[in-house]
This record gives sequence, structure tokens and C-alpha cells, in this order.
Amino acid sequence: MDRLNERQDDQERLSILDWLTPIDYATQQSDFINRRQAGTGQWLLDSPKFHAWLRADKQTLFCPGIPGAGKTILTSIVVNELTTRFGNDKSIGVAYIYCNFRQQDEQKAGDLLANLLRQLVQGQPSLLEDMKLLYDKHKDKHTRPSFDEILKALHSVTAMYSRAFIIVDALDECQASDGCRSRFLSEIFNLQAKSRANIFATSRFIPEITERFEGSMLLEIRASEHDVRRYVDGHMWHLPSFVGRSPDLQEEIKDEIVKAVDGMYVSG
Repeated sequence: MDRLNERQDDQERLSILDWLTPIDYATQQSDFINRRQAGTGQWLLDSPKFHAWLRADKQTLFCPGIPGAGKTILTSIVVNELTTRFGNDKSIGVAYIYCNFRQQDEQKAGDLLANLLRQLVQGQPSLLEDMKLLYDKHKDKHTRPSFDEILKALHSVTAMYSRAFIIVDALDECQASDGCRSRFLSEIFNLQAKSRANIFATSRFIPEITERFEGSMLLEIRASEHDVRRYVDGHMWHLPSFVGRSPDLQEEIKDEIVKAVDGMYVSG
């Protein structure tokens, strides 16, 4: 009977989370972090600005970069660092979003906020009881939570954490029409003002986005020489065998690639 009750509880929990939003970015996070070449991205984690962002509450770190600079992989490195560092601390919440222009219909402001809510709720099982009341209110009518209900719940849930980290990758790929991106940014900045949330965001250099982060800490993302070399090292086996037998030729190839990429790295 205990096992049956536990299974029913798990099923109800999943139903509530999927009702908020069926989109789960954990699969994308695993995919991106698995593409990381060991040792790359450490420059960001070691940077004074990242350490300052990590230490204090209500901090925003905005990381713009050119196309191909590796923003998405670096975002996954930041998410991995936070979940590893704080994974056992239930008082600290971590929620992340990977914006994608191919999924704009599923990534309106309300959808993105609902996803942050889902992640913060699932990170704290005791919070699910509050969500169950909202779920039960809509269940029989087969209706979804309104924008205001999502927002109210998000503020309530975030306030229960001693600290929260919100990570948003590729803001430039967030739908700009109908004021979607602008509203989403307004709401997460408002959430930050009323809680102890830190925001980390990446984007291409888009004036209307960079203007929203005026006064925040800014750290441009460019492919570092060290990262490019580590990446090429990890893919050297793709080249003909005679390259593998010549360390000098390998160094020459790396030197030329470092010169050619000029701050670009991989997709992101």
C-alpha cells in the first residue's frame, strides 16, 4: 500500500508540473554540457565578475557575444556549476531557460515564467502543496493557469528560497513580437527586486536587449585562445593519422585555427 500511495503521489506531482508546462530544459542542459570539451569555459567561472555575481544577492550578470562565440555552452557550464555547488541545499533554487527561435510559439512570456515556476517548485517538494490548490481549482474545468496566477505563484515560491538563480540563454531568440521579450524581462527584473534572485543572461548584441541591462555587470563572451586549443585538441583524432604523429604540425594547425576563429568557437 505504501508503494502504491507513493506511486500515486509521484504521478500527481508529475501531472501538476506538466500542467504548468510540459517543456523540460534538463534534456537540453545534458546535451549542451556533454558537448563541453574538458577544461573549457573555466575563464568565465574564474572571472572576478562571476565571483561577485555568485557572492551577493540581487545581482545581474549580462554576457553578450557574437554569433558562434559559445554562449550556449558557457550557459550550460554556469548551470552545471550552480547545480553542482548548490544541489544539496534545498534553500537555494536554480532555474534556467534556453531560448530558441524554433520554439517561439512555446516560449511566450507566460510560458517562460511558468517554466521557471516549474523548476523552482520541483526543486522544493514542500512547495507542491501550494501548487496543488491552484491545480485543483483548474483541473475539473481543464483550464490553464492565467498569467497573473503564474506570476503570483512564482513570486510566492521564489520568496521561500534563501537565494535563487535565474539563468536565461539566448534572449535574442526570445519572441520580440507582441512585447513578449520585453514583458518577460520586466517580470524577471521585478521578481529580482522583490526577492533575493540573481539573474544571468546571454544574448547577441541587440541594442534593445543591451539597453535593458544598463547598470548591470557585463562580461562579453568571446572564445578564449585556451578554449579553442582545448577544443581542437579534443577533435584532432578526426584528422589524418600523419597529423597525430607530428606534434609540430598539430601546434601549427592550432595556431592557424586560433587566428582564424577570432572570438568565435562553436554554435551558441
